[in-house]
Amino acid sequence: MIEIKKLNKKFGDLHVLKDIDLTVEKGEVVVVIGPSGSGKSTLLRCLNRLEEPSSGDIIFEGISIMDDEHHDINKLRQKMGMVFQQFNLFNHMNVMENITLAPIKLKNMNTEEAEKVAKDLLDKVGLMEKEKSYPAQLSGGQKQRIAIARALAMSPDVMLFDEPTSALDPEMVGDVLKVMKDLASEGMTMVIVTHEMSFAKEVADRVIIMDEGKLIEQGPPEQIFNNPQHPRAQDFLERVINLF
Repeated sequence: MIEIKKLNKKFGDLHVLKDIDLTVEKGEVVVVIGPSGSGKSTLLRCLNRLEEPSSGDIIFEGISIMDDEHHDINKLRQKMGMVFQQFNLFNHMNVMENITLAPIKLKNMNTEEAEKVAKDLLDKVGLMEKEKSYPAQLSGGQKQRIAIARALAMSPDVMLFDEPTSALDPEMVGDVLKVMKDLASEGMTMVIVTHEMSFAKEVADRVIIMDEGKLIEQGPPEQIFNNPQHPRAQDFLERVINLF
């Protein structure tokens, strides 16, 4: 579904991503871990060009997202749902309006159909009773589950999650991770940047470790967590696992 070739990203003199090569298969759950500043979120944001790659190519469903001449990046983005650390809900709209806005505006869905989709998604994320609530009336965990529902309303082919639980109180994290686990069990293709190691162990088909802008190791969770090969991966996991 996604093929990344020799991806580089520089911010001035800072070389954040260095020759990243990576593929993501349809239905695969790929979890990206690594120390802060290793380039994880930048990699994710390059996948839909929220960050503009400095060089390299990203092929999404057979189409280069870098090819502006032949393809509209905004059309391609509609197939990529993205969930951020901060929920980015529209505060002046209620939950129902937040979820139905994009399908109505971008997919020309009528209001009745969009609201039916939204209600199904609210049921999926366990927040049916919140459809008339405004973001200010929701907890952080509820906002993040609404943000997931909003992304799913566009029927994306892949979901990108950028540390979706890092801004939440600890007791809110479980509800969000449960929604993500349910999506994984349904076969949704997902690329997830997270610090939740137990979640990575449980849900990932493949875990990727990044350090200093490079992809240093990847493999099934049991291999990565039980027998990492790269010295930097060993050091990182030893420090992180000891925290839990």
